[in-house]
Amino acid sequence: MKLSDFSFDLPDELIARFPTESRDASRLLHVNSVGAINDLNFIDIVNLVQPNDCLIFNNTKVIPARLLGKRESGGKVELMLERMTGEYECLSLVKSSNRLPIGAKVIIEDVTLQVLERVGQFYRFVVAGNQRSILDVLNHYGHIPLPPYIDRSDTEFDVERYQTIYAKEEGAVAAPTAGLHFTSEVFDALKSKGVKWDFVTLHVGSGTFAPVRVEAIHDHQMHSECYSVPHSVVELVRETKSKGGRVIAVGTTSVRCLESASQAGSLQAQSGETDIFIYPGYQFKCVDALVTNFHLPESTLIMLVSAFCNRSSILAAYQHAVEQKYRFFSYGDAMFLEKADSREELKDEI
Repeated sequence: MKLSDFSFDLPDELIARFPTESRDASRLLHVNSVGAINDLNFIDIVNLVQPNDCLIFNNTKVIPARLLGKRESGGKVELMLERMTGEYECLSLVKSSNRLPIGAKVIIEDVTLQVLERVGQFYRFVVAGNQRSILDVLNHYGHIPLPPYIDRSDTEFDVERYQTIYAKEEGAVAAPTAGLHFTSEVFDALKSKGVKWDFVTLHVGSGTFAPVRVEAIHDHQMHSECYSVPHSVVELVRETKSKGGRVIAVGTTSVRCLESASQAGSLQAQSGETDIFIYPGYQFKCVDALVTNFHLPESTLIMLVSAFCNRSSILAAYQHAVEQKYRFFSYGDAMFLEKADSREELKDEI
């Protein structure tokens, strides 16, 4: 399949640069297993989820991963943390007028970070003299790493809203945005209906925003992210399947966790790194339904949802969303996707 197979036209005014006034005030586009479309409000998710279903959330917590500093010569440097690799070390993307040599120093207020090595497109930094931990530096001087299409500076408002209410495990540089819509009231309504849920962890890396640069999509090298699937999730999934219920992943990051841990044929408790790349032709082993936001054209995430629902169904749903002026991307509206009944179309697409 070609990169251009996943393109669509999006008016700039439909990109959500700010969240709705309340988390659950967004809209919800329902696409069922045969591709039929229904316009709903997010609170209607309570009616779509059945008592025997379970929800699997990603409880990663966004860290203030954007650091603004300067070189010893005074030149500006911007760091976008990819991940913490130790108490005093991290991998980071760098935006600077010139490349940083090994040993170069970046000064951030009263802290100095020093380049240890290059690792592909990243730089490995250490806090000079172990003055403070990387997490402490981020918490004092870091900025919320808003996605590049939200073309504004971060604010105090983003500290709360670019984070799910159940965020727990620190390490993400981007929010698992499907979860941003969930409120205590939605959880209470699901609980009163008898719905169960649990949490996996996948620390979203900056690679989630990296464009696909090859025309033949199977040539794309997927970025790697740390993830963990605990035993409690495995037990809940098995219980749900045994009762005929659906495993509903909240967000593509939850999908990547569950499917990565199901490569042996059934879901297993495990932790590690995953570079799983899901595109049309992939056979899902665990996930039955998916809550997700709208994704960028030609992105690996629109490829993932196209594998789940059939590409033509997704592109038709996106066209409908544009016509109905849904709000797109991280702070935008949501979708509830049911796995396609038929795989015949996918066979033709591969």
